[in-house]
Amino acid sequence: MANLLHHPLCAFSRSIRLALAECGVEAELVEERPWEWRPEFLAINPAGTLPVLVTDDYGSLAGTYAISEYLEDTVDEREKRGFQPFPGDAAARAEVRRLVDWFHRKFHDEVTDYLVVEKVFRRFGPQSTSPNMEAMRAGHDNLRYHLTYIGHLTETRSWLAGDAMSFADLAAAAHLSALDYLAEVPWEEFEPAKNWYALLKSRPSFRPLLQDRVAGFTPSGTYADLDF
Repeated sequence: MANLLHHPLCAFSRSIRLALAECGVEAELVEERPWEWRPEFLAINPAGTLPVLVTDDYGSLAGTYAISEYLEDTVDEREKRGFQPFPGDAAARAEVRRLVDWFHRKFHDEVTDYLVVEKVFRRFGPQSTSPNMEAMRAGHDNLRYHLTYIGHLTETRSWLAGDAMSFADLAAAAHLSALDYLAEVPWEEFEPAKNWYALLKSRPSFRPLLQDRVAGFTPSGTYADLDF
């Protein structure tokens, strides 16, 4: 069985956990604290970032891009349970990749990095510091823009990238789930985004994430509530 090195509130790790579950690939979760810069971890991934999937047949695969493409290329169709990370023709797959980049780069840089990193990872880092409140205010403002965009996509398409659920949906949901754990998402103001997220949240692949708990942080009241 493969091992997935992850952190419970790392959105990148969460997206791969969802993808593994949707593809029917079992992996043992191994929690890693990237701020510790363990030599053993750096030997596996010199970048020091999560997630890392350690496989029996292909060695270590580092990062969401490499792992998601690995799942697309190597998982037998019968094992995907109908889910493909990058479904459709070439144009459709390009749209999925565009949105994956949107959420794993743009959303992360403008929202997750300002809220989850400031609120959680700085606290546990080697030089523990208080959150930068100016950065957090910027994150809250940016989040509203992104929730509006998600709502626009869901009102014009069945799923974020098109007719089928894809890795784009999982990437977006991963970031929002980490923020929701910390009670940072104003769901009541963004009904279309909330309805889309509720569909994903009710899937079996999401159940392990909803059981996550991080020491020092109590999950929000909506976090594990499917009827939020």
